[in-house]
Amino acid sequence: MSATVTTTVTELPESRVRVEAAVAPAEVERRLQQTARRLGNNLKIPGFRKGKVPPPVVIRRLGRDYVLDEAMRDALGAWYVDAVDIAGIAPVGEPNIDFGELPAVGAPLTFTIEIGVRPVAVLGAYRGIEVQRRQASAEEAAIDAEIERLRDRLATLETVEREAQDGDHVVMDYVGRLDGEPFPGGEGRDQLLELGSGRLIPGFEEQLVGARAGEQRLVEVTFPEDYGAEELSGKPATFEVTVSEVKVKRLPELDDDFASDAAGFDTLAELRADIAKRLEEYEAHNIEHEFERDVLDAVAAAATIEIPHQLIHARAHELVEDTVRNLEQQGISKEAYLRITGQDEEQLAHEAEEEAGLTLRREAVAAAVVAAEGIEVSDEEILEALEPTAQRSKTTTQKLFDDLARRGRLKRLRSDLAERKAVEWLVEQAKPLEPGAEPAAKKPAAKKAAAKAAAAQEQPAEPEQPAAKKPAPKKPAAKKPAAKKPSA
Repeated sequence: MSATVTTTVTELPESRVRVEAAVAPAEVERRLQQTARRLGNNLKIPGFRKGKVPPPVVIRRLGRDYVLDEAMRDALGAWYVDAVDIAGIAPVGEPNIDFGELPAVGAPLTFTIEIGVRPVAVLGAYRGIEVQRRQASAEEAAIDAEIERLRDRLATLETVEREAQDGDHVVMDYVGRLDGEPFPGGEGRDQLLELGSGRLIPGFEEQLVGARAGEQRLVEVTFPEDYGAEELSGKPATFEVTVSEVKVKRLPELDDDFASDAAGFDTLAELRADIAKRLEEYEAHNIEHEFERDVLDAVAAAATIEIPHQLIHARAHELVEDTVRNLEQQGISKEAYLRITGQDEEQLAHEAEEEAGLTLRREAVAAAVVAAEGIEVSDEEILEALEPTAQRSKTTTQKLFDDLARRGRLKRLRSDLAERKAVEWLVEQAKPLEPGAEPAAKKPAAKKAAAKAAAAQEQPAEPEQPAAKKPAPKKPAAKKPAAKKPSA
């Protein structure tokens, strides 16, 4: 565990806590010297080469308070994560951080964090809970749809001498104009377009239905308000289109030759059987996740969990941020996402509140089951969980383990894995019911016995475990204003 930060935790109303943190004097001094070296790279002081100014000289020249303030800004993220891990809390939402006075030489640096935390669940019935579970199957309609996708992939385009119909392809040249003038990106040659695909802006494709090869048409459209190029959005435009070819799609016959060409099977029956198997496997995977979710929701429904609305709203914002990060990894910017949805972040967070509340309840009961059942995670289990990361990073699990231990991060990982084990344990203990079947506890004849069993079940102590599968807390920016920089 990291010895650089110590904490004291005080519980506040509305599922919030205050964490009073103190950074060890040695760590403060290390960060001070590190920042002084960085600042010295840009100082020009007579008698020293650029980038070679010693930290003590930088501190004397700029002032200790100024350098220390810069050091605090650089280190706040790491100190915040250390404080949260050591305090053993599961943060939800944005923290409020306040610093004390800048410390004197040899004194610790102190700051306080106020933040929402995951709510505590008082468990009701949770062992052997009854939940409906679907059976994996491949419907004939789904198999047929997959067959049609394969046929479409192997389809050929054949030039025809007739008017273009919806579903046909046309080869075309076009020139677009705004207010009679060509615009960048508005011209194309030998472009292949499927009519009815919706690939182009609304109204464009419909105006080419009925065109023949060699025909010219003037297409009039208006760019959508949410169009990606702001200089075009909402504006009317005309396109001079010349159709050079009309092509019809020819699908292969459904026979054994098609099965061979599509996937290397000898017969169409073998291809259908393979598709059915893969669809069932995919459905079974989805059912596993669905059943796990439903088990957690059933346990949460039987538990007592108080969740303030502000905590739900904070988690909703986190869910929106997760969505934005995932889209950015796919090349879709936050601005584009908001433009496509036609909403701002606050509106999206409001829509996400229902899922945010469910997520908090699931996390709370997972942590409570860890405490109630005494679930632990061994070092061997941690090493096993680190294997995929080690392979990607081309290192060993032991090196990763040692690094986490050195940085005080093992507690968080151990807690996450324990809660994952708790979820798996709940699923193993659960009793699956056929779809539409009513749990025994809800049947009139079983109500009295169910009530007696629930009363006899031992109530667990309130857990003090961090959140399950909760991402590492954000590294907030320091709120303390910079000390005034003296003239060099």
